[in-house]
Amino acid sequence: MKQNNNNNTDKIKKYIVQTYGCQMNEHDSEKISWILEAMGYVLTDDIKECDLIIYNTCAVRKSAEDKVFGKLGELKQEKRKNPDLILAVCGCMMQRQEVVDIITSKYRQVDIIFGTNNIHKLPELVNTHLNTGKTIIDIVEDTKQINENIDANRKYDFKAFVNIMHGCNNFCTYCIVPFTRGREVSRAPQNILEEIKGLADNGCKEVTLLGQNVNSYGKTLEKKYSFPDLLRDINQIDGIERIRFMTSHPKDISDELIDSYGKLDKLCNHLHLPVQSGSNKVLNLMNRKYTKEDYLNVIDKIRKINPDISITTDIIVGFPGEKEEDFEETLNLVKKVKFDSAYTFLYSIREGTPAAKMEDQIPDKIKHNRFQKLLDVLHEIGLKENESLLNKEVSVLVEEISKNHEDTLSGRTSSGKLVHFKGSKRLIGNIVNVKVDNVNTFTLEGTVI
Repeated sequence: MKQNNNNNTDKIKKYIVQTYGCQMNEHDSEKISWILEAMGYVLTDDIKECDLIIYNTCAVRKSAEDKVFGKLGELKQEKRKNPDLILAVCGCMMQRQEVVDIITSKYRQVDIIFGTNNIHKLPELVNTHLNTGKTIIDIVEDTKQINENIDANRKYDFKAFVNIMHGCNNFCTYCIVPFTRGREVSRAPQNILEEIKGLADNGCKEVTLLGQNVNSYGKTLEKKYSFPDLLRDINQIDGIERIRFMTSHPKDISDELIDSYGKLDKLCNHLHLPVQSGSNKVLNLMNRKYTKEDYLNVIDKIRKINPDISITTDIIVGFPGEKEEDFEETLNLVKKVKFDSAYTFLYSIREGTPAAKMEDQIPDKIKHNRFQKLLDVLHEIGLKENESLLNKEVSVLVEEISKNHEDTLSGRTSSGKLVHFKGSKRLIGNIVNVKVDNVNTFTLEGTVI
């Protein structure tokens, strides 16, 4: 019997979860949704009929925090209209004490504040608030335990995120994540494999393995078991047809993992390997613990194993101390590697990180000029890479109906490229072959074979 937390047991309780941030935040929200529905709540998109609103937050960039504060401010009026509305905030922002202080002093309409490591306590937190009427704050600074009793309401039946580890030990000087997600802890392989087998039994074809640095998976396990070991075992699970993972740190990528691209037939033809900068000086300032030469060596090795692999990356422009010659080194690396695409970021000061205190912060005008130069180079390369697929057949996992055209479907290739093509919605969740008829910088267009 589902638990009901309202005094009026006949009332259907409704909830909204708003997610900011990365794939790990998205998956955390899937877990929150599962917990709430086990408590008797029903998902809605109408704020006026909502009983519980949860903001799952990101702390990587200040702009994301500002957006959350803006949304919380807007909810003051909703709280006045409906005093019984429960407002909760969770996620990485809540792991920072200064943020909690701001919310408790300026946004007193918030009823529950909890962190990234205690999602499983949500029923207790809601009940405590309902019974006391008080603001409930429950933050776990760090944990060596992973709760395996939480399922997730996944957005898709045919593809899924699967956490394989939590936390980060890298302490890049620009990043707040190690302070918000805690130290690295790997999930037991048997728990991961059982979860994926269950997904496969329910029709899941593609899994994306999540971790801040998947290459260091296994270091906290009692028995020797590496990330390539995990990939090998997942590759043997019936029903799973595609395996993806992110994020992979260049300093820890092993020859064994590189060799997996030639041995595992289900491992997607794609590697996302954040480089952040092409300048050794800047990489050292970032505390990335590899050089440009190390990175290029990895790319050479993997392209010998798989010449057609799609390589994507992350790049930060305007890091403190980045001179014009440092930026030119980044452009040269981009041209040499020929990334299929990249997540590009303007460096912004993140309080609480070493980079925020560094001298020689780059003026915004210079950052924006460099950023545009980088995009121009990336877009030209991306278009040429896509043009190489013209008139070829690609295998596409059909994901959804196009937001702009009801008779057009969208899906992704094994290499992660977005493809649009006409077809019946009955194809959603299936892997189909598509002949590429047209290309542009970001997408492919084609015809189902």
